[in-house]
Amino acid sequence: MAAVRDLKVTEMAAPGGGDAIELGKRHLIQPWPYAGSVGAEARALIAEGDGIYITDNTGKRLIDGPAGMWCVNVGHRREELAKVMYDQAMALSYNTPWYTMNAPSAELAMRIAGHAPGDLSHVFYTTGGSSAVETALRFMQFYNNVRGRPEKKLILSRGGAYHGSTYLSASLNGRPRDRDWMDGADELVIKLSSPDPFRRPHGTSLAAFTDFLVDQFRDTVARVGADKIGAFVGEPVQASGGVVIPPDGYLKRIREICRDNDILYVSDEVVTGFGRLGHVFASGDVFGIDPDMITFAKGVTSGYFPLGGVIISERLLEELRRSNHPDAMFGHGLTYTSHPVGCAVALKNLDLLEEGVLAHAQAVAPYFQAQLKTLEDLPLVGEVRGAGLMACVECVADRESKDPLQLDKNVGKRIDAHCHELGLLVRPLINMCVMSPPLIITREQIDDMVGILREGISRTMDDLRKEGVWRG
Repeated sequence: MAAVRDLKVTEMAAPGGGDAIELGKRHLIQPWPYAGSVGAEARALIAEGDGIYITDNTGKRLIDGPAGMWCVNVGHRREELAKVMYDQAMALSYNTPWYTMNAPSAELAMRIAGHAPGDLSHVFYTTGGSSAVETALRFMQFYNNVRGRPEKKLILSRGGAYHGSTYLSASLNGRPRDRDWMDGADELVIKLSSPDPFRRPHGTSLAAFTDFLVDQFRDTVARVGADKIGAFVGEPVQASGGVVIPPDGYLKRIREICRDNDILYVSDEVVTGFGRLGHVFASGDVFGIDPDMITFAKGVTSGYFPLGGVIISERLLEELRRSNHPDAMFGHGLTYTSHPVGCAVALKNLDLLEEGVLAHAQAVAPYFQAQLKTLEDLPLVGEVRGAGLMACVECVADRESKDPLQLDKNVGKRIDAHCHELGLLVRPLINMCVMSPPLIITREQIDDMVGILREGISRTMDDLRKEGVWRG
């Protein structure tokens, strides 16, 4: 321990980052590790960021293709956000939310409610997306208990979904391998099919596929019983599932079934909220739905401070207030709920979005999608899909079978490694490359990003051919 205490900050920050890498191997547990390397690995060391770029420990400058983790929406090194963080910490660094409150959290709640669809009017703050989804589910349970419906607790989720890493939120996840070695509240969750048009049965029209999804949802409600189902949780766009864009009209039809059966519709906008699709919230402005709750995180502070939350319908709160159990307590809270620094940063971040970043994102999104779509002429690419400033390049063994596993489970990592050498950080997901850059990206920077990605995929194709893994 003495060696660690004696290590100077300047030594840790020295070019090359050798000390930090070694300390990481010795003391850090990385997210989503494998048992064979848990607590003994170091990942790419990032030294600094500026705009849409990050710089690694070797001095290589990279386009931040994933915007951190879908979150650095207004870009790195925004002095306005850093100054607000400092000023608020000097004024009030923390207050307990159990019996006090702070002004930034109240103002932010008002402004968030102003952007939310329908009657969503009240905000409960969390520390991130997982805790936001967890909060929404616990609120659903509390709501039904107070209303005398303790059996109405089952949750509908979908294949390909990702909703977090806490116990309840992770139980909803439907991506391959997420739950292979992890426990969950399986008795509470019913999984439905992913609304992925690319993976629909061969020969099935998009209209027929949409009808299948809706019929499956309706039939499940009828089979299980609406009196047993408390909520449906769905991302407007399945982000970590591969940027799956649902068929037109699908979400509206699911919303109607939920309304008809008194099932709470929770729209998980942890990724799509705060500008990723060009609006503060996509539920109403993009997809035309008014959920009972919306979860958010990530872009609310552009990743500068951990903050998330749930926006809740006024109708639900009014029903609780007029219930026969006025003393029933929603026994849920977090030490950092309504954190004053996080809320102050979010207010300034919202200013930046409203004052031009949202408009810019809407303006460049069509060009972003069109340029990425050109990658479909590469034989390894099965489909490029996306919306706003989020997209996925899905690689397949061949376009006939669309089978990624016959190809190479790590093809995304291979592409990312080549792109890293060329100046681009990619989000690899098995056979997919996800791109979600900061919203401030320009057309010229989009050209650079797509050019590097094309070269990274081309080099990967050459590697696979040489190894005899693929003959495309």
